[in-house]
Amino acid sequence: MRVVLAEDLFLLRDGLVRLLEAHGFEIAAAVESGPELGRALAELDPDVAVVDVRLPPTHTDEGLQCALEARRRRPGLPVLVLSQHVEQLYARELLADGSGAVGYLLKDRVFDAGQFVDAVRRVAAGGTAMDPQVIQQLLTRGPGDERPLARLTPREREVLEEMAQGRSNAAIAGKLVVTERAVAKHTANIFAKLGLEVSEDDNRRVLAVLAHLDQGR
Repeated sequence: MRVVLAEDLFLLRDGLVRLLEAHGFEIAAAVESGPELGRALAELDPDVAVVDVRLPPTHTDEGLQCALEARRRRPGLPVLVLSQHVEQLYARELLADGSGAVGYLLKDRVFDAGQFVDAVRRVAAGGTAMDPQVIQQLLTRGPGDERPLARLTPREREVLEEMAQGRSNAAIAGKLVVTERAVAKHTANIFAKLGLEVSEDDNRRVLAVLAHLDQGR
């Protein structure tokens, strides 16, 4: 699996290259700036891009914008964005086209090799990998909130958080130590309470849930 990696900090970039190579990925390019990233994505046609949001020369959201432009040229190009802080705008821009194959992780997650590599593989396969802190912010409501999220039970909220990170019913069952049948029941209840159409497609249901939560803000 060929990866284009963009990260301006040398030590982190080098560490990510070594980590990905150790797990069987081929590094097609490892770059440090927006212009280099734009060229690499246009010329190398990678299987997945792992991109820091803030790259030179602007150090704003240049990495994200390069990735979005590459997805406009090649719809569905898998992109995993890394960010120092939670910025829901970044998640919203990534999810805007509804095609999936996107992920948004805080940089802290790269220190958990298993979690990071799993996210890269999931995005490359067309799935969605959203940072738990993004999900937590979307789920956070003030006291007395009467919107649909307030009607979810504590267990349903746990299932929703796992679902929104891109996990299947089987994976959620394993994480919460319950049966897959119980997860399916909770999932059906969640979709009913949120007014969403039930879907067996893991990626579509993630996008539907995230879109609903984002609109709710």
